[in-house]
Amino acid sequence: MNILIINGSPKGKYSITLQTINYLEKLHPEHEFTVLDAGRRIKALEKDFSSAKAAVEKAELIIFSYPVYTFIAPCQLHRFIELLKESGTDLSGKFATQLSTSKHFYDVTAHNYIRDNCFDMGLKYIRGLSADMDDLLSEKGRKEARDFFDYVLWSIENNSFEPFPEKPEIPKNLPVSVPEAEETENPGDVVIITDCEAKNEQLKAMINRFCTVFPRKTRVVNIREYPFSGGCLGCFGCAVSGKCVYKDGFDDFLRNELQTGEAIVYAFTVKDHSMGSVFKMYDDRQFCNGHRTVTMGMPFSYLVSGNLSREENLKMILEARAQVGGNFLAGIATDESDPDTEIDRLAKKLCYAIDNKYVPPQNFYGIGGMKIFRDLIWQMQGMMKADHKFYKSHGQYDFPQKKWPRMLAMYAVGAMIGNPKIKAKMGNKMNEGMLMPYKKLLDKMEK
Repeated sequence: MNILIINGSPKGKYSITLQTINYLEKLHPEHEFTVLDAGRRIKALEKDFSSAKAAVEKAELIIFSYPVYTFIAPCQLHRFIELLKESGTDLSGKFATQLSTSKHFYDVTAHNYIRDNCFDMGLKYIRGLSADMDDLLSEKGRKEARDFFDYVLWSIENNSFEPFPEKPEIPKNLPVSVPEAEETENPGDVVIITDCEAKNEQLKAMINRFCTVFPRKTRVVNIREYPFSGGCLGCFGCAVSGKCVYKDGFDDFLRNELQTGEAIVYAFTVKDHSMGSVFKMYDDRQFCNGHRTVTMGMPFSYLVSGNLSREENLKMILEARAQVGGNFLAGIATDESDPDTEIDRLAKKLCYAIDNKYVPPQNFYGIGGMKIFRDLIWQMQGMMKADHKFYKSHGQYDFPQKKWPRMLAMYAVGAMIGNPKIKAKMGNKMNEGMLMPYKKLLDKMEK
């Protein structure tokens, strides 16, 4: 079988993810493995996609291989998928799967993104493998890789693949009206970050209405116009100093022009089940801040053109990004139904969040994500010195083993309820005891 590996890592042959592919290739010499370095060669492929088109057409099985960057695949692989779709290559009937490596920080949203795009292209998608970066170095990890590939081969032999979803309705952009702007001197500084193309009048109208009805100063930054040298290389050159190896000045621009605002509004059009490759480049390049939640407390909002209601995975990413960063998601306004009202409502809610410095507690998306980062930075503190310093100073090393008084108390409670006689005598006193501190608080309020 002819197997094409679309290597989405910007590191090319030095990709850790690719080593699992190399391992499988050695185990299966009966198959022909071909690697297309989409991540490393993306700029060349933008100029001439013909070699990639030929390789994809020849393949019987396509494996997307990539490291997880910022909730999804690297921006280079985003761009490759855009180019692949634009090329008009007929992929219907071919099999596809994916293999990623990460520390399991939102690997699920990355896999959903690749899966959904496979469905778009008519590929018979087989559930992929999400591995830890170090899995191949353990026998358990190698067995999981072997089992995964055996499952892929079995699936192809038996024509078994994930069922295609219903085709989403083509979004109808409802018109947006822009009221006359009043000449007033508004306070504040809210940054609207967009990748709006010159021809995208719909998104422009959404942005213009928001700027008009929002009672604070706004400034629009179009990242499509920023002279990016390229996407994040995953080189960890910024791990110690926080300085990016690129000389395009984005790290300073990010910190001095964008993150200095009192709130951020992202404005984009849904593309390929994401915010598009330009926004993904912007997200990936923010790794110059490492894993530091430097904007925590700042509210976020979104202006979205397109059928967001059908994009469950993208909605999860938008909420999770705010949750992990400690930001209040003040709302998402779309143009699917009554955009004027949604934009006005969003403006009011964001204004409230700014005026009242409203920051609700994190849910599972935020707490779960930060636990992964906490453990990762603790282990890698010798290299990620800037992250370690930030986590230490902000009390983010909240390891449960530090809470020994509570652990000892739970041992005592466990011993009591483990004794049938004591448990029988306790009756309902345990529940009453658990409520004592709450009762004390409420009684104090009555005085």
